[in-house]
Amino acid sequence: MPKMKTNSAASKRVRRTGTGKLMQVGSSMRHNLEHKSARKRRQLKADAVIPTAQAKKLNRMLAK
Repeated sequence: MPKMKTNSAASKRVRRTGTGKLMQVGSSMRHNLEHKSARKRRQLKADAVIPTAQAKKLNRMLAK
């Protein structure tokens, strides 16, 4: 039986914590940052834990 391939797009956007949760980097921090307030940029740079329903699908994509 061949090995399962991980979805490379998913693996670039998500990382696994030590306890097995999935974390995502916030969006809207790539460009046009000079138009966003400092407060908004501080809020957007925080990483977020992915909800359980999405994590279930992503675990399948990551072959875990």
